[in-house]
Amino acid sequence: MTRTGKVISWVVGIIVILLIAVVIFIATFDWNRLKPTINQKVSAELNRTFAIRGNLGVDWSRQKDEAGWRAWVPWPHIHAEDIVLGNPSDVQTGEKDAQMVKLARVDASIAPLALLHKEVLIPRIWLKQPDASLLRLDNGKNNWTFNLANSDAKDPAQPPSAWSFTLNDIVFDRGQIDYKDAKLKADFRAVIDPLGKPLPFTEVVGDKKDAPKTKTPPYVFGWKVEGKYNGESLSGSGKIGGMLALKDPDALFPLQADVRSGNTRVAVAGTLQDPMNFGGLDLRLKFSGQTLSDLYGLTGVLLPQTPPYSTDGHLSATLHGKNGAIYRYQNFNGEIGDSDIHGSLTYQASKPRPKLTGDVVSKQLRFADLAPLIGADSNKDKAKRGETTRQPSDKVLPVEKFDTKSWRVMDADVKFSAKRIEHGKSLPLSDLSTHLKLTDGEILLDPLRFGVAGGNLNSTIRLEGDKSPMQARADIHARKLKLKQLLPSVQSMERSLGDLNGDATLTGTGNSVAALLGTSNGDMKILINDGVISRGLMELAGLNVGNYVVSKLFGDDEVAINCAAANVNVKNGLVTPRLFVFDTENAVINITGNTNMATERLDLSINPESKGVRILTLRSPLYVRGTYKNPDAGVKPGPLIARGAAAVALGAVVAPAAALLALISPSDNEENQCGPILQQMKEK
Repeated sequence: MTRTGKVISWVVGIIVILLIAVVIFIATFDWNRLKPTINQKVSAELNRTFAIRGNLGVDWSRQKDEAGWRAWVPWPHIHAEDIVLGNPSDVQTGEKDAQMVKLARVDASIAPLALLHKEVLIPRIWLKQPDASLLRLDNGKNNWTFNLANSDAKDPAQPPSAWSFTLNDIVFDRGQIDYKDAKLKADFRAVIDPLGKPLPFTEVVGDKKDAPKTKTPPYVFGWKVEGKYNGESLSGSGKIGGMLALKDPDALFPLQADVRSGNTRVAVAGTLQDPMNFGGLDLRLKFSGQTLSDLYGLTGVLLPQTPPYSTDGHLSATLHGKNGAIYRYQNFNGEIGDSDIHGSLTYQASKPRPKLTGDVVSKQLRFADLAPLIGADSNKDKAKRGETTRQPSDKVLPVEKFDTKSWRVMDADVKFSAKRIEHGKSLPLSDLSTHLKLTDGEILLDPLRFGVAGGNLNSTIRLEGDKSPMQARADIHARKLKLKQLLPSVQSMERSLGDLNGDATLTGTGNSVAALLGTSNGDMKILINDGVISRGLMELAGLNVGNYVVSKLFGDDEVAINCAAANVNVKNGLVTPRLFVFDTENAVINITGNTNMATERLDLSINPESKGVRILTLRSPLYVRGTYKNPDAGVKPGPLIARGAAAVALGAVVAPAAALLALISPSDNEENQCGPILQQMKEK
C-alpha cells in the first residue's frame, strides 16, 4: 500500500470509529442528566415553572413507512414522563401544587432528514393522560397567555428564523380540561376521549344545495362537560374531528355539540373551515330557553326579555372580514311563547360596537308574548325567566326597570312584522309592523304600527337609554278605529257606524313604564262619534266603575253617543282634562278633575245635564276616586245640579274644542256628528 493509501485508510478508519463512538455514546447516554438544564432553560424562557420529573430517554429505530434508502435511516424517538407546566407568578389559585398542564408521558419522533432543510418535523405526538387547568382572574389575567422572556428584546426588523416547525397529529388516550373564570363566573370540567374507530360525518347543514362540497374528515374525539357557567349549571356533550382535520386548510373540521346552561340549551352540528386560522363555520344551530336575554352571556348578542323560546336555523360565519367577523343566522324558524317567528339575522363584530341587522316575521303573534318587553307579564312569569323585580299587588303600571346599561354594548337595525295578532275578542288587533334601531344606547321604534278594528295605530317611540335617568318620547296617532269592531261581542255596537280618532304626544323620564308615565308631560286628544253605550257594554268590558256610572246615568237602556270628545293635558304625570264631554241622545256629560299616573289615583267628577225630564236619575254629580287597581265610584252629596250648568262649562272650552277639529279629516265625505258639536263649542 502506498503512503497515500495508508493515510486515506487511517482517515476513513478514524471517521468510522468516531461515528461508532457517537452512536454508542448517544445510545448509552443517560438523557436524564440534561433534565436540570432543560427545566431551567424552558422555565426561564416561559417565565413559569417547567419540569420533567420522570424519566427522559431517546430510542433509535428505523421508520417502516419510509421507502428506499430512507428506510435505513434511524429516527430518534423521544419520551418523557411526569411533565408539569406551572402558572405565571401573577396568576395563582392558592392551591398547593397547582399546575396549568400535567402529562403522565409524552412520546414523539423527529424526522432527521428534515433537519437538513432546517425543518423540525414531528409526524405525531402521543400524550398520555393530559390534564390542563385554565384559569382567569377577576382582573382579566389568565394562565394561557405566554409572556416569553426574550420577546421584548427582539428587533421587529429582524428577518424571521430560517427554521420551521411542523406537527402533523396529536394522539391521546384521555384528556381533561378544568376551566375557572372569575369574570364569567365559570367553573367546569371537560373530559375528552378518543372514539376508538372514527365515526363518519353524516350531518347535513342547511338545505342540500348548501351542503359542503369538500370532503369532511370523520369524528375522532368525544367530549363531555359538567360544571357552572355564568353562575348557572352547565352540562353537555359532543364530538369533534382530529388533529389532521385541524391542519388541513382545505378540509372541513367536523363539530357536534349539545350544551345546557341553566335554562338555555344550544345544539350545533356542522363544520369549521380552516379551524387553525378561524376561517369560518357552517352549522345547524338550535337555541331554546326561558328568555332570549339569557343568550347574552353565551353569545354576546343583546336580546330582549321574552317568554320561553326555541329556534332552529343555519349559522354561517366569516371570521376574518374586513370590518370584523360576520355571523349569519339564516332561515330560522321557532317559537316565542305561543307565537311563531321566522327570519334571518346578521351579527357583525364591528367597531366601535357590534351590530345586529335583519328581518323577523311572525305569522301569528300572541299579544301577551310582548308583555315581558316592558315588564308587564305576571310575577309568576317574571320568576320563571329569572327576573328579581316583582310587580306590587296594588300597582297597575309596570315597575320593572329597563336594563339601559346593556343597550350600549351593541347597535341594531331590525324590522319585525306580525301578520296576525291573537288577543281574544277584547282588543281586535290585526297586524303589527315596526322598525327598531338601537344606536349607542338609544332605541328608536319608527314606525310602530298596529292594525286595530279596521283602522290603524301609528306611533314613533324614542328611548334615550344613554341618559340617566332615561328620557322617552312617544307620538301616537289613532285613525278610523271602527267602534263596532272594537267591541265585536257587544250586540248593540253592531249598529254603530262611528269611528275613534286620537292623537297623543308624551315625554317622560325614568327607567320603567311606571316612572316614565309618572313624570310624563304632553297632550292627548280623542274623538268618538256615533257610538252606543249601555250598562251591559260596561259589564262585557269588565269595567265595574263604568258599569256603576252608566247605570246611574242611564239605567239599563242603550243610549246613542253623538260625540265623545277629550282634550287632556298631562304635566308631571297629572292628567287633567281641558275638555272631556259625552254628548248623548239624552244628556250632555262633562267630566272634570284629574288622575295622577305617579300615584295611580283617580279624582274625577261626572256632571250630567239631562236633555229631557224623563231622565229622572240625572239628579246629582257622580265621582270616581280610589286607585287604578281599586277604583271607587258614587253619588256626590249636595244639591241637585242646575240645568244649563254643562252648557256654561262648554262655553269655556273654545280652544280645546277647536284643537279637536283637526281629528276630523277634511278629506272624509262621511258625515261626522262631532263636527257640528265641536263647531258650536268653538263659536260659543
